[in-house]
Amino acid sequence: MISAILLAAGQSKRLAGENKLIKYFKNKPLINHSIDALIKSKVNKIIIVLGYQSNQVKKLIKKNKKISFVINKNYKKGMSTSIKCSLSKISKKNKGFIIVQSDMPFIKTKHINKICRSILKKKHLVHALKFRKRVGNPIGFDIAILSKFKKIRGEYGAKFMVKRLKNQTNFIKVTSGKIFKDFDLKKDFN
Repeated sequence: MISAILLAAGQSKRLAGENKLIKYFKNKPLINHSIDALIKSKVNKIIIVLGYQSNQVKKLIKKNKKISFVINKNYKKGMSTSIKCSLSKISKKNKGFIIVQSDMPFIKTKHINKICRSILKKKHLVHALKFRKRVGNPIGFDIAILSKFKKIRGEYGAKFMVKRLKNQTNFIKVTSGKIFKDFDLKKDFN
């Protein structure tokens, strides 16, 4: 089994009063691009971490049996708090888990499945997508390092673990850097 943690608790500070996750891009809320890719993927469970405007975001999320929710009351303290509050929802029976950003609409099911296949091979602790020299999200992890995430603080997230565990990382090549594009500004939605 592989679980996905979808980080959706942030405050969209660079989008002047709007929550980017509920803003529409290509005829659907931004968050649903990530969710659609995850639902269609080989991921067995999707843990969505909500925080800022959690009720408004949750209303827009499609219902699916794979999805469960966690509310991060400490979302103002950074991404690490969202990751840490979801850890208890991941079964130790899992082979691994994937941390996914909810503001990256170009991530496709095929990218998630490449990470899943890499996790199931059990040869590495970290499984990261890479285009040329750029490493990006989502990033997969073997269940063996779940406890290491309990020590992260502030804005540290999945990429921090790639740096720390570079020698134990399987870098999965992708054909475009566009998939790493995250939406932060109004112009990103055009």
